Amino acid sequence: MRFFRSEEHARRWAQGGSSDVLTLDQAARLARAWYLKKLTKGWRRHTPLEAEALFEKLGFDKEFWRLR
Repeated sequence: MRFFRSEEHARRWAQGGSSDVLTLDQAARLARAWYLKKLTKGWRRHTPLEAEALFEKLGFDKEFWRLR
């Protein structure tokens, strides 16, 4: 994970390669959704398909966040 002072700075660093910029708001929404039920009885890890569905629901770049 890398932190940048602006989206423009991040995009310059990536030089148009295969990368995605995740804002702090997006990271917080992902963390909430990802760990929502972690302390409940019977919790299990997300499958790759479930994780991809969550990424898509949150509006993340489908190609970059693909797990399969």
